[in-house]
Amino acid sequence: MKKVVFILFHLFGLSAMAQKTDTVFLKKLLASKPELFQSVLNHPEQNQVQILYTQIDRDAKNIAHFKTFSYNLNPNHYFYPASTVKLAAVVFALEKVNRLKSTGLTSKSMMITDSAYKGQTKVLTDLSAKEGFPSIEHYIKKILLTSDNDAFNRLYEFIGRAEINAKLKQNGLNHSRILNRLAIGDAGESARHTNPIKFYNGKKLVYNQTAQYDPKNYDLSLSNLVMGKGYLDSADNLVNKPFSLVDKNAFAINDQQKLMQKLICPASFPTKEQFNFTAEDYKLIYTYMSKFPTESDYPKYNPKEFWPTYAKMLYYGREKDAVLDSNIRIFNKYGDSYGFIIDNSYFVDFKNNIEYFLTAVIQSNDDGIFNDNKYEYDTVCFPFMKNLGRTIYDLEIKRNKTHQADLSMFKMDYSW
Repeated sequence: MKKVVFILFHLFGLSAMAQKTDTVFLKKLLASKPELFQSVLNHPEQNQVQILYTQIDRDAKNIAHFKTFSYNLNPNHYFYPASTVKLAAVVFALEKVNRLKSTGLTSKSMMITDSAYKGQTKVLTDLSAKEGFPSIEHYIKKILLTSDNDAFNRLYEFIGRAEINAKLKQNGLNHSRILNRLAIGDAGESARHTNPIKFYNGKKLVYNQTAQYDPKNYDLSLSNLVMGKGYLDSADNLVNKPFSLVDKNAFAINDQQKLMQKLICPASFPTKEQFNFTAEDYKLIYTYMSKFPTESDYPKYNPKEFWPTYAKMLYYGREKDAVLDSNIRIFNKYGDSYGFIIDNSYFVDFKNNIEYFLTAVIQSNDDGIFNDNKYEYDTVCFPFMKNLGRTIYDLEIKRNKTHQADLSMFKMDYSW
């Protein structure tokens, strides 16, 4: 009898985990608003839209339960993920710090990066930090506020390429890989080598990490790795051949949203699948993922370059004069490169008790030339993201829920 009960329980568990994603609802919703979406959806090959929307219903114990809807989701159809990979680095860096806590290492420890391979650079100070020196914590702030590339590169070097990709697999992010640093032409052999790093608490050396090397390749079965009709090379010469992204990072939107769900709703996952985080780790990520650049003193940003909604593409687009809703906070990580705009978000409206996950990608590159900085971000991508976010918000505000969510854990103190 016990064996029968176990089998039934096991099958029920598998059934619940394998609940099918609705592939029809979003298609009908977008088609019902041709004035907002038809010009993009009429060109699926050109704009390569993928969307994942997850409704959240809380039970009597405030545990989140998910119902997911997709549009054109294909984790094997490649898009360039750009800066969205940085959220994975934030998570894995904090987990590594916690694993090494017996050494005295913390996210606030002074982090001195050295060099040991051609092309590597050192970091000895960081004047944007209140203390004047780099740390894991400060790099995380810079990544989440304005998507700082150097900050990501330093976390990549700390975690190491091998551990990053092992962690992706351990977390069930099976359509993703992170192979290189960003914005410095990092590829091939140089990407396999990461810098030696020393951490100090005051003048005391607490952890010394030697240079690392990763010999592994991380092959994925992906389509759409070659795009367009040409590209500008490093000397800005036009090469009349399709642009190859064969050896680039990959981060499918279903993997992106799963990472976000585990961050925002850890109690919805088995204990063994939750991140090795402290309460302070969650506070750090929640605060700086939802904070506006204009609310930050360390680092401090020029509001003309980084306005409040600079990083909040879903719902606000990238409008400099967008009117802020004081009841809304968006916890997200965006990316933009090679004509692709991606945003992975958790949306909260405290006044109306609204919360949902929304992840989307769109591309626009009318001339088919890559690296020429001529992409239709302002006319195609940003308006699409804004309209999508607001369409889902309008849907959510009308949705009835059995239990009202307690969202107080997401009301952050933005003064620090």
